[in-house]
Amino acid sequence: MAAVTMTAGLPVSAQVIPQPQTIIPSPPQLAAKSWILMDANSGHVLAEHDADKRLPPASLTKLMTAFLVERELDRGTIDFDDKVSISEKAWRTGGSKMFVEVGNQVSVRDLLHGIVIVSGNDASVAMAEHLAGGEGPFADLMNQHAARIGMSNTHFENATGLPGENHYSSARDMALLAQHIINDYPEHYAIYSERTFSYGGIDQPNRNRLLWRDPSVDGLKTGWTSEAGYGLVASAERDGMRLISVVMGTSSEEARAQETQKLLSYGFRFFETMNLYDRGAVLATPRIWGGERNEVRIGVDEEVYMTLPRNRNEELRARLNISDDLNAPMSMGEEVGTLEVVLGEDVVGERRLVALEDVEEGGLFKRLLDQVRRFFSGLLSNFLD
Repeated sequence: MAAVTMTAGLPVSAQVIPQPQTIIPSPPQLAAKSWILMDANSGHVLAEHDADKRLPPASLTKLMTAFLVERELDRGTIDFDDKVSISEKAWRTGGSKMFVEVGNQVSVRDLLHGIVIVSGNDASVAMAEHLAGGEGPFADLMNQHAARIGMSNTHFENATGLPGENHYSSARDMALLAQHIINDYPEHYAIYSERTFSYGGIDQPNRNRLLWRDPSVDGLKTGWTSEAGYGLVASAERDGMRLISVVMGTSSEEARAQETQKLLSYGFRFFETMNLYDRGAVLATPRIWGGERNEVRIGVDEEVYMTLPRNRNEELRARLNISDDLNAPMSMGEEVGTLEVVLGEDVVGERRLVALEDVEEGGLFKRLLDQVRRFFSGLLSNFLD
C-alpha cells in the first residue's frame, strides 16, 4: 500500500520561543535493588535499573487488590456502602492490620481505605473473599488482570503480599499498575493521598513519608517484609506533569523515601510532558475515492502525550504517513496510517491514525466518476515521476 507523508502542525502550546537546551545528566544511582521512573501520561521511562527483575513486592501487592476493588466499583457490581462480613481467616491474618473484628459487617469504603492507607492485611483478605469467594480465586483474578495490562514479570499468590514461593513482581510492572490506577479510576485516586485512617477508635498513619514532606506527592503505596526490604510506589504532579516512581529493596523507611525523592527531583528538573493532541483531533482531510463525499477527517483516537528533555520542544515535528488510496465505505475508527512525532532526527513516538467519521459509499455515477478521476490522477503522477 502506497502512502503519502506530510507534516502536521503541532499545537500552539508546543510552538514556543526556543530556549537554551537543557543538558541531561545521567540518572541518579540509588541504594535499591530495582527502580524505575515513568511519566504517568505518556508512559515514557525516564530512568530505570533492573526494572524487570522479579522481586517480592510485599504490600505493594495491595495496589492490585485495590485496583480490582476500584474496577468493581466502577462497573457497579459493588457499592461503597455494601457490607462485607469479616471471616475468621481475615481476622487472623498476620502483619499490618486495620483491626476489623471477626463476624463484623464492614463497608467496602472502610475496607478500601484500610487496604490503601494502613495496608491492612485483614481488609485485603476480607475484600478478596467478598469479590471472589476466597483468596485463592482472587489471586487468579489478580493474575488475569496483571496479564491484561501487560505486567509480564508478575505472579500473585495472595491479596496481601505476605511471602509466597511464587509471589513476585517488578518495578516496571508496579509502575504500569500505578499508571492504570491513576488513569483508569481517577475518581478514587484521592484515597492514596490520605495521611491517616481511623477505624474502631484506632488511628493509624499512612507509611508514605513523602505525603508529609512533598506537597506534590499524592500516592501511592509502601511495602515491607524482611525478604523484600522496603519498597515504595509513589506519584507526584507538578505543573501538569505527573511522574510515577518505584523503588524496591531499600534498607529502611527513610531510605525508600529519600531514594524516591531523588528520582522525582531528577524527572521534574530535566524533563517535561506535553499534550500534543487531544483525542479526536483532526490532523488531515485526505481524498477518499468512491464515497458520498470526497474527503475524510482523520486524526487520533487517544490523547497524545510526549515526554521530552526540557527546552527541546521547538525541535518537534509531526509526520503523517497516510495511505494514498483510501476507499469508501469507511468506518469511524478504521486505521488509515500512522502519526510519527519526531524530535530532531529521532522518532520519539508513534500513534495510529484513524478515520474520525463514517463515509458511506457514493452512488453509481459518483463511483464511476471517481474511477475516471483516479485513472487520470495516476497517469499524471506517473508522468511527473
